[in-house]
Amino acid sequence: MNELVQALEQGDLTLLDQLLESFLTNAMPEEQYSIAELFMQYGYMKEADRVLEHLQFLFPEEAQLKIDRANVCMELGNEDEALDLLLEVEDTAPEYPQALLVLADYYQMQGLFEVAEKRINEALAILPDEPLLQFAKAELLFETGRFLEAARLYEELLEVQEEFAGISLIERLAEVYRAGAAYETALEFYLKALEDEVKPDILFGAAYSAFQSQKYEMAIKQLEELKELDPDYFSAYLLLAEAYAMTEDNKKAYAAIQEGLKRDEYDKSLFLFAGKMALKNSLPQEAEGYLREAVALDPEYMEAVLALISVLAQQERHEDVIELFETLQKNDFEWDALYPYTAEAYANLEQYDRAYEFYRLAYTEFKEDATFLEKYVYFLLEDGKRTEAREIIEQLIALQPGEPQWEEMLESLEFE
Repeated sequence: MNELVQALEQGDLTLLDQLLESFLTNAMPEEQYSIAELFMQYGYMKEADRVLEHLQFLFPEEAQLKIDRANVCMELGNEDEALDLLLEVEDTAPEYPQALLVLADYYQMQGLFEVAEKRINEALAILPDEPLLQFAKAELLFETGRFLEAARLYEELLEVQEEFAGISLIERLAEVYRAGAAYETALEFYLKALEDEVKPDILFGAAYSAFQSQKYEMAIKQLEELKELDPDYFSAYLLLAEAYAMTEDNKKAYAAIQEGLKRDEYDKSLFLFAGKMALKNSLPQEAEGYLREAVALDPEYMEAVLALISVLAQQERHEDVIELFETLQKNDFEWDALYPYTAEAYANLEQYDRAYEFYRLAYTEFKEDATFLEKYVYFLLEDGKRTEAREIIEQLIALQPGEPQWEEMLESLEFE
């Protein structure tokens, strides 16, 4: 057995295979089971399955062997074989609750969450006070988005012990409350977790929860610490920039997002926020460059496209607005929110037929938008379309009752 363990630790698969056959012939069943456990611990699932299959041949009625082998089969992707093994476990066997738990894992892997929960509940009916079963149910509830139920179970388990299956319940509670948008409670648990161990994921979770709780200075502190601990934790840079922006420190926000781009030049959301921060810092050329990078990474990135076309429109670069829109059209991307910009650009270039076409297209989506309707009505009046203008003015009166200019404009049209 010592030679087998040594080959295992050295990762010598050839020697391992040579020794295993003789080992299975001569070793005692207890030794075989121990080596199977060791194989599983080291991730040698095929070898573990070989040993367990041999033990099953020797002890065909042993429920624990069926359960262990089912676990190994699932790791190997042999789910059907695992299911057959588990269903062979008698409901009178002491190991039956354990088999039900592994069955629940199987159904959970298949996305059959209701069936998985049913199996866990069956096991809990037999062993209602078994913490591992309660933990398994909490994990299932967490995965299926039933955060309050999961949190209740986790908190009850926390009174028993702080860790299950290598998972810290304090960290898990932080994650559950964060996922359920209970950010202040999540933050409390993240801060408790940080007292035990400072890890990148916990720091980020604490910062995110602090940000969502509007505790921006705390979020900044956690994120700066995270950057020191792990400079390649890419998600930290956008959140840090957003936190600085919320404190109205636009220069630091811009610096943070630029630092993030040095680490990750393929994240479109970083380029979008860099564009926004460049505008906040009165750097329109840089803003345009970042926004174009975002669109280059994803031509259908709606928020970046809208921000870019808005920048071009504000600069009265009407030809560029139309060029951008036509490029998007060629790529089979058309978005109603771009129609008002395109219509206005054509109008400013005195291409009135095209402007009218896009104003009409935009009207369907923006007929409740007073700002759009105001531009539309003035275009119609300048283009001599009085009857249509009158209809739009009536809509503006309905949207903005008591606004005298629309009443006066309507009255003047009626006297013409």
